[in-house]
Amino acid sequence: MRRGSRAAAAVALIATTSLLLPSIAGGWGANAHRLIANKAFETLPAEMRGFYENNRVRILAMVTDPLDALAKNPAEKKYHVLYLNRYSPFPFDSLPRNYKKAVAKFGLTKIEANGVLPWQIGVYNEKLTDAFRKGNWEEVRQYSTLLAHYVAEAHDPFNTADITETRSSLAGADERFDTNLVDRYSLFFPMRPNDAHYIGDPTDNAFEDCFSSHSWLQIILLADRRSRAGLPDFTDEYYDRFYNSAGAVVIRQLSDAATEVGSYWLTAWTNAGKPALPQH
Repeated sequence: MRRGSRAAAAVALIATTSLLLPSIAGGWGANAHRLIANKAFETLPAEMRGFYENNRVRILAMVTDPLDALAKNPAEKKYHVLYLNRYSPFPFDSLPRNYKKAVAKFGLTKIEANGVLPWQIGVYNEKLTDAFRKGNWEEVRQYSTLLAHYVAEAHDPFNTADITETRSSLAGADERFDTNLVDRYSLFFPMRPNDAHYIGDPTDNAFEDCFSSHSWLQIILLADRRSRAGLPDFTDEYYDRFYNSAGAVVIRQLSDAATEVGSYWLTAWTNAGKPALPQH
């Protein structure tokens, strides 16, 4: 299901999400980022795959670098999130997708406080395109890795909302979903990303990815709450229940993220004129 139908199906969920959720930091864990990037290689056409396959180890080693930077400097958080619930309800028409218009409307302080993730993706798509165009393969590796990280972040539902804590039992649901489920069950994930496709407007597409991710928050939080019912703590039984209820969502988001990572790589290469890639 592509983006238009996904967004349409999510309208009812998005409309009520902000009423039910706690304030949670969010963000895929390191294993999730490596899993997404690893599956992204499979989405690429033959003309690109050799270069990326030969740089697989390096890209997988570097794809978590932004997490290390975030741990050292909390100000980096703005690049990882887009707090949609701080704007108007779905379809979030009050937020311009053009960065200059958004800053003119809300001011730089508010825009940065609410997160700049889609624009960050747009910036790195341009950087990667320019690196391809110049034949600067070291920058291609660097920007491919950073772009993979931020595109993945747009697929974590917990990166799309910042909400006042209402139930202590829900605290930590982000880590249980986007880190612990992945760490516990990823060997069983039937991830099947689609072939990479050309993206006409990378920044606009990143907004759509964030909107789609946002639509899953209520489902995840309800699953988390129900999985804990009758249990003294977040036990193995809790995680089995949570995986049975929300596992399909995490698998879908990881698979969609892998497809999109490959698609952004393909788009940058295409916009650069499809240069011949070295096999190293």
